[in-house]
Amino acid sequence: MNQLTQGSAAQDTSTVIIDTGCANLSSVRYAFERLGVSPVISSDANVIKAAKRVVLPGVGSAKAAMASLQRKGLDTLIPGLTQPVLGVCLGMQLLCRQSSEGEQITPCLGIIDTDISQLDTGSKPLPHMGWNAISPTAHPLFNGMDSGEYVYFVHSFCARESQYTLARSDYGQVFSAAIGKDNFMGVQFHPEKSAAVGARILKNFMEMGE
Repeated sequence: MNQLTQGSAAQDTSTVIIDTGCANLSSVRYAFERLGVSPVISSDANVIKAAKRVVLPGVGSAKAAMASLQRKGLDTLIPGLTQPVLGVCLGMQLLCRQSSEGEQITPCLGIIDTDISQLDTGSKPLPHMGWNAISPTAHPLFNGMDSGEYVYFVHSFCARESQYTLARSDYGQVFSAAIGKDNFMGVQFHPEKSAAVGARILKNFMEMGE
């Protein structure tokens, strides 16, 4: 793989950010551009399937995001992808079986066999917003990282700890800061807002699939 460096971005058709229709796509794209590549943003099935790696971003509610994926036919496409796939924030949650938002239970993509529920924060306010430390497992996504490094979160819902947990964090309760199964990975935090640590994680992801 070519070394990723700061500088002008070159079009990179091997990295695709899925246009979910409900995400701040620009901030994710800019994070990759700071590494020297410019991913394609697309909802075209052929473009997504041909990519070496795929990013699934998301903000807002699971219900709205899943409705958008269904309208685009992506809800059936994404589970069949075989290249590395990285879900970011809500995109991570969409990889799971279902999301409980109040009384609303939304079936998600069902790729990772765990559920999403509201954070049990005790006296801490929701949403969980700001910098918090994570404790990663030995996974390629976290190569070169130590336990206790800080990343940036904005969320009110989470995946509980499970066999799929790749990194943990604590905000009133311990929760999964990252999850994964096979070629699918998800991070609850925003690597694009997490300074050097986030850039390291995105670089590690870019090295997958080569």
